[in-house]
Amino acid sequence: MAPPLFSLSPCSSPAWEGTKHRLRANSWPSTAGQPGAEMAAGGRGLSRAMGASPCPAWRQARWEARGDLKPEYDAVVIGAGHNGLVAAAYLQRLGVSTAVFERRHVIGGAAVTEEIVPGFKFSRASYLLSLLRPQIYTDLELKKHGLRLHLRNPHSFSPMLEEGTGSKTPRSLLLGADMAENQKQIAQFSQKDAQAFPRYEEFMNRLALAIDPLLDAAPVDLAAFQRGSLRQRARALSSLKPLLQAGCILGAQLPRYYEVLTAPIAKVLDQWFESEPLKATLATDAVIGAMASPRSQGSGYVLLHHVMGSLEGMRGAWGLVQGGMGALSDAIASSATTHGASIFTEKAVAKVQVSSEGRVRGVVLRDGTEVRSKVVLSNASPQVTFLKLVPQKWLPEEFVKRISQLDTQSPVTKINVAVDRLPNFLAAPNAPGGQPLPHHQCSIHLNCEDTLLLQQAFEDAVDGLPSRRPMIELSIPSALDPTLAPPGCHVISLFTQYTPYTLAGGKVWDEQERNAYADKVFDWIEAYAPGFKASVVGRDILTPPDLERIFGLPGGNIFHGAMSLDQLYFARPVPLHSGYRCPLPGLYLCGSGAHPGGGVMGAAGRNAASVVFRDLKSTSLNEL
Repeated sequence: MAPPLFSLSPCSSPAWEGTKHRLRANSWPSTAGQPGAEMAAGGRGLSRAMGASPCPAWRQARWEARGDLKPEYDAVVIGAGHNGLVAAAYLQRLGVSTAVFERRHVIGGAAVTEEIVPGFKFSRASYLLSLLRPQIYTDLELKKHGLRLHLRNPHSFSPMLEEGTGSKTPRSLLLGADMAENQKQIAQFSQKDAQAFPRYEEFMNRLALAIDPLLDAAPVDLAAFQRGSLRQRARALSSLKPLLQAGCILGAQLPRYYEVLTAPIAKVLDQWFESEPLKATLATDAVIGAMASPRSQGSGYVLLHHVMGSLEGMRGAWGLVQGGMGALSDAIASSATTHGASIFTEKAVAKVQVSSEGRVRGVVLRDGTEVRSKVVLSNASPQVTFLKLVPQKWLPEEFVKRISQLDTQSPVTKINVAVDRLPNFLAAPNAPGGQPLPHHQCSIHLNCEDTLLLQQAFEDAVDGLPSRRPMIELSIPSALDPTLAPPGCHVISLFTQYTPYTLAGGKVWDEQERNAYADKVFDWIEAYAPGFKASVVGRDILTPPDLERIFGLPGGNIFHGAMSLDQLYFARPVPLHSGYRCPLPGLYLCGSGAHPGGGVMGAAGRNAASVVFRDLKSTSLNEL
């Protein structure tokens, strides 16, 4: 159950009033030039929001390493993103001594909480939770280690920007767990769509149920079928079970579901619905984080990827982590260290060490420290792992070529905003006391009245231009978790697209371009919620190059690579190497660049740990 909505007074504490005055007097600056802002990331990442004066109050939490660094471990994990932490926690529980090395000063990868504006704590990159596999909650005892969740209901709010309505309140579409209420909302736009919506939800839920078993196991080992021993081929046969389960669930409807996975989502939605506000709202889940439009082939899978999660046993539910996404990473890390794992920050791995026999034997840190291990798991992207950390002579040329050709395009610019009041939407005016209303806890979709708007925004980016009318997903985590901001104030997450990594005309994402784009986003929010711009006290602008430099996301891609059918399952990261093992014996991929892909899911880390443990056990038996 979600906690009750909170009644908050405006920002009025003496401490906050002093801070607010300093921020506005200084025109809250970028933290890009602050000590530690670049750390191991090697880049700025934060764009100056409104001025140039430094603010000494800027802070970030640091992870305190537990235990001394040893010269040797059974397993080394490169990167303390959530998948790396999950892998370490499972391995350590199985008796495999494990160390994790993180280049930044904070753990979590993209699942972090950072206090960018004093008093305001942001889930700086990833910001919502749904996809984390249920067994990970249970196996790692995450609640015992402090994880607390806030479920969102309702979960989606799409206000309309309707001109010529006079004094009439613009329409909006509010969707949640109550199907009858959803139908009432949809009926504003189409009675036919209101009747069709329950059937659509049932149809999509069945597909999500079929895909579910595929997430928790390595893909079918095609290499073993081709050239493995009899024992390896027998084991590979067992990996067919999830595929057979999926086929049984879909049954005779398989051709229709195949179309969902391969067709443009616009085509699929057109078969179900006629009202554009509903279609555009649903289509946002098909393009979020993807350099694709609703008319792009295969956009249906990305939609499925965003509706197949669950929280607290509720399928399709999305929620917030108490304390921000970093609290999830802290809970996983606590589970790992409680059982003996070691986690070190500001310890960047410079390269993977390889023996003269061509087998992994550990890593070398950037400071020159050598750490030996039987296996190495990389939570870094495939590009960083294979093109930067592994000596190229140990990898097949064709493999390296395929890795270098992976599609990592990203349309995302994430903007984190500190405000001193809630946005007041024309379509849903605020309560007199300023307390959060149900729509404030939703993903709020702006510029999503029509799928054509999403298509036009995409076409701008294809031409190398930031979208003139960007797609904006606005969320207000502090509406459910008031610990994230001073009393009466709020943190706002803006997940916006489309912004190309490389700008047309020789332009680069410098401070001027960052601010110009953020100003455009703010102008559009102002159109839906007048007064928004006046409420802003600070902002953090992360373009695709910033997301790459700070979080190691290749091309700024939140999934470590496109979630297109040619880069999924058998082919993630590349064909014949989708089972977490790499061409270099002893090296494994455990991040979002491996099956089943991106999102705060943990499946890649858990699955990789299972493969590693099986291989270590097999090696030990062979040595006996």
